[in-house]
Amino acid sequence: MGSRWEMERKKDPYYKRAKADDYRSRASYKLKQLDKKYKIIRKGDTVVDLGAAPGGWSQVAMEKVEEEGIVVSVDLNRIKPLDGENFYRIRGDFTDENVQNKIKKIVGGHTKVLISDASPTLTGIKDIDHLRSIDLIESVISIGDNILEDKGNIVIKAFQGEEYKNLIDKLKKKFKVLKTTKPPSSRKKSSEMYIIGLGFKRPKNK
Repeated sequence: MGSRWEMERKKDPYYKRAKADDYRSRASYKLKQLDKKYKIIRKGDTVVDLGAAPGGWSQVAMEKVEEEGIVVSVDLNRIKPLDGENFYRIRGDFTDENVQNKIKKIVGGHTKVLISDASPTLTGIKDIDHLRSIDLIESVISIGDNILEDKGNIVIKAFQGEEYKNLIDKLKKKFKVLKTTKPPSSRKKSSEMYIIGLGFKRPKNK
């Protein structure tokens, strides 16, 4: 099974492109395609990347914010450094309050963009994996409520299932524009979708 997966990966055009373009993951192209369509990240933005390892999305974010912005990458696993004094790494569980406080300290309280390509540990059982994904997304949304600045943007990966519509309905109330899509670089057999929220409606008391 492992060797079959390895063979499929090597045939994957995005895997080959990532190698050629020096990206750490084929997932980099998902964010590039989403950003090209929805203009999520701009020059000078502060971006927080949750579940960032190995750092493919952070690489794209660094390209977009240039030297004027900041990118903060958070993951339980080690993330190799990226060039630039405006790149920060935090190793830890982003659902942990201490980790969240570290994030807030780096970004000065709020961030313009929150991105997360995080995935729970998958069992292969669709319903269980979907619910685990929802739990993880709820954590990301909760963090967004605390650190996303007014009119900020968010990108989250989600797996389709029975709770997916409820999740979308919840997020529609929080953003001026909410879109769901599957970028061309996402594998066709995957049930993953990407949720893009533009124009966060931050409560005035936060």
